[in-house]
Amino acid sequence: MRVVIVGAGKLGYTIAELLSNEQVEVVVVDHDENQLIAVKENLDVMTINKSGSNPITLSDPDISGADILIAVTATDEVNMVACVLAKKHGIKHTIARIRDMQFMGEARDYLKKNFGIDLLLNPELIAANEIYRILMTPAALNVDDFAGGKVRLYEAKIDKTSRWINIPLKNLKLPAGVLAGLIHRDHRMIIPHGDDFFQNKDSAYFIGFPDAIKELSESFIPQNSRPLERVLVVGASRIARALVVQLNAAGVSIKVIEKDRKRCEEMAAILQSGSIAIHGDGTDVDLLAEEGIASADVIVCLTDDDWLNLMMALLAKHMGAKKTVVRVYRTEYAELIERVGIDVVISARLLSASEVLAFVRRGGVTRVSILEGAKAEAVEVVVQKGARAEGKKLMDVKLPKSCLVCAYVRKNKAAIPNGNTILLAGDKIILFCLRGAAPEVVPWFTNEQRFVV
Repeated sequence: MRVVIVGAGKLGYTIAELLSNEQVEVVVVDHDENQLIAVKENLDVMTINKSGSNPITLSDPDISGADILIAVTATDEVNMVACVLAKKHGIKHTIARIRDMQFMGEARDYLKKNFGIDLLLNPELIAANEIYRILMTPAALNVDDFAGGKVRLYEAKIDKTSRWINIPLKNLKLPAGVLAGLIHRDHRMIIPHGDDFFQNKDSAYFIGFPDAIKELSESFIPQNSRPLERVLVVGASRIARALVVQLNAAGVSIKVIEKDRKRCEEMAAILQSGSIAIHGDGTDVDLLAEEGIASADVIVCLTDDDWLNLMMALLAKHMGAKKTVVRVYRTEYAELIERVGIDVVISARLLSASEVLAFVRRGGVTRVSILEGAKAEAVEVVVQKGARAEGKKLMDVKLPKSCLVCAYVRKNKAAIPNGNTILLAGDKIILFCLRGAAPEVVPWFTNEQRFVV
């Protein structure tokens, strides 16, 4: 399979890195040679220093012979043109990064139908949706839904006061319909077995039925906590604008601090009654104290500067903020930021790359969620007729230890499997896979040797 990526910025680089690690043939195109330097130096991919929206460039056999073109430059119009030209040159599938929220609303279907774009990516909207899900789920570090909402992934932090600590998993009395599927400990991901147990400072990944996950989440809620009522957002970025619309609709009171007056005015125009935008510096200790940072349920740092977000979140923690959420551009900073005490770290790039991976893999893969900076994945797969695992007991399939079948949906009913479970064609399964395992494991359920378009 060959994939062409137009745009060698941060998102293009991340997608190229993930795909090249799966032995996909990747070609990265960018008119700016400086943008290609990091790609050339660090990735085993082909690079072309030309404009990806030029018809002559798209005629290059290294490009026109591709299976998929992914246009992720910083300009929506360039991305749309590149996708249109790609289809004209015989490339079957196209993906475009679209940042204009209007295009993601009423114009979405028009773009797909008339421009032939198969997948529209808006990293900011994807990140806002992720933050909203986390904020609306008590004590969550990560929340994701699979199989149309019938199965939910839930990540929470284990501390020394937790009722789940130091007990073998086989003895845990979890709610019916919940499985403990992954542990993040000391910078590594672990697929646990019955004799394993949670330790202090572990991040625990559970998966199960939404109602059962809701019941489980209540055990992680600190005593005397209250429902989400007040959120302080620092930075009126695109992510912030998408997030506040959802929070306002849920009845949450919001304060947004933004030092750029124009951005602040734009934010004020979309806020509802009970929420305000404040023109000021989010690093101003006096301003934060005056605006009640200690009484806010959550502070969300969404400026365009990773280190500024980190500094503000640490400052907020010092001043009494209960929960902090930080957006990062550079995914390599995510683990460092979590280690210094920040509760939730969001990478719009990795979230968008998850959607691209699901599309590129196709062949039965319908959903991918990248976990802990790509140390692991949760993958939703439809079992296909004739697949190697179809009709066999899971204990007889002999899957690698680097993966775990943690849930399945059959005839719209979700279930947690065991060794005697027999998977049937048409079942939707959710797999936990450690880094690099998915390309070899998923084909057991899709009747393919490797991922194909």
